[in-house]
Amino acid sequence: MTPGAFAVVATTREVLDTPGLGPHLLAPWERRRLSAIRVPSRHDDVLAARLLLRLCAARLTGRPPAATGLAQRCPDCGRDGHGRPYLADGPGLGVSLAHADGLVAAAAAPGPVGVDVEPAARRPGPLPVLRRVLPGPELDEALARPDPGPSLLRAWVRAEARFKAGPPPPETAHHLAEWTDRRRGAVAAAVAAGAPPSLLPPSAVLGGRARRDRVRPAGA
Repeated sequence: MTPGAFAVVATTREVLDTPGLGPHLLAPWERRRLSAIRVPSRHDDVLAARLLLRLCAARLTGRPPAATGLAQRCPDCGRDGHGRPYLADGPGLGVSLAHADGLVAAAAAPGPVGVDVEPAARRPGPLPVLRRVLPGPELDEALARPDPGPSLLRAWVRAEARFKAGPPPPETAHHLAEWTDRRRGAVAAAVAAGAPPSLLPPSAVLGGRARRDRVRPAGA
């Protein structure tokens, strides 16, 4: 039985320190792209996000991480190797990933799904960019607060997760889950069709080496 939608946030280090995980699990085209990244921290973030995505896909499909059939295709140019990730052998299943400055996130679902993560100390901007990305009511509500920064960040990750999920199937609504991981200094959101995604600790996919921290609803 395919599990429902879920998302996981971890630090890059937690993923890369997990035994058995490494570039050998990536496809050749992914390793070529990875080798072109010259900034070590970004290289590690991209690698960790792709590994975490495989672990989430494995949990969804029951297949080994190396056999999940992950691929990417750009909806704009129609070319493979970039754009929204998908499972080549899992029509209808959805996967998503994100990474940002030592943090990674991944999500998987039996339908469309999107996830985003940002460091809790980050403040999105400038205002013209926010007006293009954020829904008007959310932006206005955040800007009305004495300290709009945290609210703007949460609105930003929600918008990114919705964008990554894409349009929901006919007669189905998208559902949002968002949370703050204070130990990891992360703010994250995930969107899935049909029901809100479950928020799983990293140990659910990484095993016992991951810190068994509780995740908190956003703003807690």
